[in-house]
Amino acid sequence: MPALSPFLRKVLLADTVVSGAAGLAMIAGADFTHELLGLPSELLFWAGVALIPFVTMLAMIVWAGRAPTWLIVAIIVTNFAWVAGSLFVAFGPAFAPSLLGQVFIVAQATIVGVFAELQFMGLRRTAATA
Repeated sequence: MPALSPFLRKVLLADTVVSGAAGLAMIAGADFTHELLGLPSELLFWAGVALIPFVTMLAMIVWAGRAPTWLIVAIIVTNFAWVAGSLFVAFGPAFAPSLLGQVFIVAQATIVGVFAELQFMGLRRTAATA
């Protein structure tokens, strides 16, 4: 199992912190923000709950300082899947978020997409140092 490059470790730590904060905010704020965002409170709540195992896994990887390449690739793919799902929620036929809801969804999807790209860059750096 290769050691993470310092860059990848920092990116994974940032993803852990941001995803953890977002998850807690969605869980705690689901009943308060659903009307403002135009999204079902259940969607917000369960999206936050879904982040708990992801954040736990990220924290374990950061703490260990190493992970198999396939696991880092899975994290990157998961982040890109989150982006795709978010864009579907924002613009697809299943939901009708308010303009503020669309802005919120696109903003968080952009942040997740940036994390995925930085993780990909960090994976390449980790492979180069191995």
